[in-house]
Parts: sequence; C-alpha cells; structure tokens
Amino acid sequence: MSDFFAQYGVLIVSLLAAGVTAGIAAGLFGIGGGAVIVPVLYFLLTALGYESTAMHVAVATSLATIILTSIRSVMAHNKRGAVDWDVIKGWAPWIMIGAIIGQLVAGYVSKEGLTLFFGSMLVILAMQLYFGRPTWKLADDLPDGAPRAGLGGLLGAFSAVMGIGGGTFGVSLMTVCGRPIHQAVATAAGFGVAIGLPGAVVAMLNGIGKEGLPPFSIGHVNLPAFVLISACTVTMAPVGAALAHKLNPALLRKLFGVLLVLVSIRMIYNIIVG
Repeated sequence: MSDFFAQYGVLIVSLLAAGVTAGIAAGLFGIGGGAVIVPVLYFLLTALGYESTAMHVAVATSLATIILTSIRSVMAHNKRGAVDWDVIKGWAPWIMIGAIIGQLVAGYVSKEGLTLFFGSMLVILAMQLYFGRPTWKLADDLPDGAPRAGLGGLLGAFSAVMGIGGGTFGVSLMTVCGRPIHQAVATAAGFGVAIGLPGAVVAMLNGIGKEGLPPFSIGHVNLPAFVLISACTVTMAPVGAALAHKLNPALLRKLFGVLLVLVSIRMIYNIIVG
C-alpha cells in the first residue's frame, strides 16, 4: 500500500487539485469545464513526465467527464422547462457524427498539431467571451436540412478535437439564430452527451497500445483523472456559481477571456520552444 501511494500519490493529489480548479472555474465563469480541464490536464501531465501523450489524454479525458456533467446539467435545466428537446433530437445525430470524425482525426494528429489547434481555437473562444454580445443575431431560427447537418457536424467535430462540451459553440450558435439565451444554455447543455460519449469511445480505441500513457489509462482516457475530476467538478461547480452571483458577470467573462489567451499563448510557446 505504501509503495502504491509513493508511486501514484502525487498524480492522485494533482488530479484532485485539477478537478477542484476546473469545477470552481467552470461554475465561476459560466462556461463548459473542458476549456479549463484540457489546459490543466495538459500542463499537469507534461509536468509529471507524460508529455508525449499529454494533449491527447487531456482532450480525451475531458470528453469523458463531459458526459456526466452534461446529463446532470440538462436534467436540472429540464426541471425549469428551459430545454428544447426537439432541437436536441434534430441536431444530436449530426453532432455525434462530427464528434466521431473529429476524434478519429485527432487520434492521428501529432501532439504539436493538436496543441497548436487547441491553443488557436482557445483564442477564438476568448475573443467571443471578451467581445461577444447576447444581442447579436444572424437568423430568425435554427436551420434545418443540409445546413443543420453541416453546422451540427462542425460543432461536434471542433468540440471533440478540443475536448469541450456543446455549450461553448452551441450557445453562440443558438443565440445568433434567434433563440433566447436561457433556452440556448439549457439546450446546448444536452449536446455534451452527443459529443462526449462517441468522442471518448473513439479516443479509447485510438489510444490502445500507445506508449507513454499515464497509469490506468484505457487508450487516451485516463480513468483516475476521469473519476476524480468528474467528482470534483460536480461538487465544486456550485461553489463557483455562488461566487459568480456575488461578482460582476460581464467583468468575469472579460477576465476569463484574458486568462484563456494567456493559457493559449503558454501552450503554443511550449510547442514552439520545445
């Protein structure tokens, strides 16, 4: 037993700290935890000596945690009647297809390429957080037919490659298509299962047999990280949400946008410098 804790104690404690940080930040800033979990896991695993697989494991494990978070979130919103289940049913199949394709591609992208992609997309997300307005509108309602299939597939693919839930892109898509912000947040929360479940399964299969994985990993999904981060995120997110109600939400979004830019710069710098 003592040998076990001597070998894996630092990893377990670090993952707990990562989960607490991600949970508080997710609740505090009102954005999917993946935008926090992936960078935290990336830096943590790199520091612990798993740099060759750090980015792929961070993305895949984040996708796995999104499944539970999404279910919990959408059920809570459903009790308030805010979820448009017709949108979820109509968009979920295309989102799932996109998520599968996204993770299939991500599994064969180099660690440098995946990190650069995530860092670049994080800058775009940060800009949306900093400059975005809920009043922006491009259409009167969500599209159907081929446009829905295309947009749903892109939403699933980009989210799966980044290890984030449907809220990040889904809320923006629904609001610019004329949906109220509360309905957008509630409904997009349900996209997370359509992204996380197929994405995590593909990531597991893609990573089987890879060298340099952290202990107790199934493919690219690290089980201790999944369990500990999921538990901490679900527990600590309400704490972050409570803090958010005591602070200026507009200022918080801007500050978080700046933080994400700094994180992305650091990740890209690590790859360029080596």
